[in-house]
Amino acid sequence: MSKSLRLSEKWFRRGLWLVAFVFAGFLIGLGGTIVGDLPKVEAPLQLDDFLDRPAAQALREQVRAARKAEQDAQTALEQASLQRSKAASESRAERETYSNWLSTRSVTQRSDQDPELIRRTQQLDALKQVEVTAQRALEQQQQAALDARQSAAAIQDRIGEMEYGAQQRLNAERRKVELRVFLYRLALTLPLLAIAGWLFVKKRKSTYWPFVWGFIFFALFAFFVELVPYLPSYGGYVRYVVGIGITAVVGRYAILALNRYLERQKLAETLPDQERRKELDYDLALARLAKSVCPGCERPVDLKNDKIDFCPHCGIGLFDRCGACSTRKSAFAHFCHACGTRARLHLGGKEPQA
Repeated sequence: MSKSLRLSEKWFRRGLWLVAFVFAGFLIGLGGTIVGDLPKVEAPLQLDDFLDRPAAQALREQVRAARKAEQDAQTALEQASLQRSKAASESRAERETYSNWLSTRSVTQRSDQDPELIRRTQQLDALKQVEVTAQRALEQQQQAALDARQSAAAIQDRIGEMEYGAQQRLNAERRKVELRVFLYRLALTLPLLAIAGWLFVKKRKSTYWPFVWGFIFFALFAFFVELVPYLPSYGGYVRYVVGIGITAVVGRYAILALNRYLERQKLAETLPDQERRKELDYDLALARLAKSVCPGCERPVDLKNDKIDFCPHCGIGLFDRCGACSTRKSAFAHFCHACGTRARLHLGGKEPQA
């Protein structure tokens, strides 16, 4: 049909389609913001909301105290381990020295060295006692660290049990909130889709059609695209069921419209030639002729064949002769293209303008 439009009209139509898309873009942006902010109508849920807070707080304090005791015990354990290593090293060194000295004495067999033997033996025993004491201290700190870890783990297990039950209740409540928010979004987008369907049926060819189409694009995008990221596991069923319903309604509408159109075509083909051409819209007739189809029945016709003056399918006149110059011209033209004389028969019941 664009070939039959005036140049300015083509650009106006393109501009109006641009208006439709821009309008749809702003509506989509607004709708996306609203849909994204809908969860804010529900209070945010936290795990602590489903815990016995005093009991949980007391257990957490115990855990912190146990962790602190474990840390202190670990520090003391490291110190005890260092002291034991030091005592063991000194004892080992003294034992080696004593062994060397004892070997020397056994060779010399000097009795005057007996007091030294007693002193060294007592010194070695003292170092061994220090090593034993350090070992006991180390074992005590190991036990203290183990007790602190076990105490912290036991308290943590109790907290874990409380949090597990709270998590189950939190998940159940979140599913309820998710359902409510989904219903909010559905309650917002589904009516938009219904309004868009009504506009498509009733207003798509009205004066303000760019805004109508812009709203239709927005409603389709809001329901079938904008809603997708927020669909729960069962939300896909809603989208597909609605899509099937819309397809069924549109399909039924299209089938009925096609049947009505075919009935009108059959009825129109029984009318006289001149009356049929009067009822045809001028621009529509030119658009069909530009596609090499009959303006009356829309069946293909070889318009390049200069011997065809009537549609071989419905009989409507396609070409006639100018009353002034007898030039063969389109029967739907308002004026003769050869001499500019006004046609005797025109379309739409309006006099062509000179």
